[in-house]
Amino acid sequence: MDARLNYFAGPTAAKALKHLMAAGRTLKESPLPAVTQELVALRVSQINGCAVCVDMHTKEAAAAGETAVRLNLVTAWREAGVFTEAERAALELAEQGTRVADAAEGVGDEVWARAAEHYDEEQLTALAVLVSFMNMANRLNIIARQPAGDYEVGQFR
Repeated sequence: MDARLNYFAGPTAAKALKHLMAAGRTLKESPLPAVTQELVALRVSQINGCAVCVDMHTKEAAAAGETAVRLNLVTAWREAGVFTEAERAALELAEQGTRVADAAEGVGDEVWARAAEHYDEEQLTALAVLVSFMNMANRLNIIARQPAGDYEVGQFR
């Protein structure tokens, strides 16, 4: 499958992507744990069906030392005992923040409170921005039908 668009070819998209990639790097440097960031990015991408992002975040997480068992269980994190309470809170927030149309209230107060038990305000900010960022990135890739499988770890650093 070929992509419909090459976002790096046109001046408008290239300029916008330059800023988006800078935002992504800023998130990577945030105090939200790197493993949590990859798990959240992976889960949001799974929900949205963004194959290229699933490919990217699975490989980045594995390169950072994440186990195959945990990566394979992200889709069933509620039933899996391999995630910390903090990771579970982040994954729950990510799901509700992604499934806005499915949940009339968006991210519920109880979900937010659980996340706030494990993350400080700076980390919560990074988590909220990450969920939003991943939803946007997923949509860009899905619209253009970006193919998956070719991502190499560190490709966009």
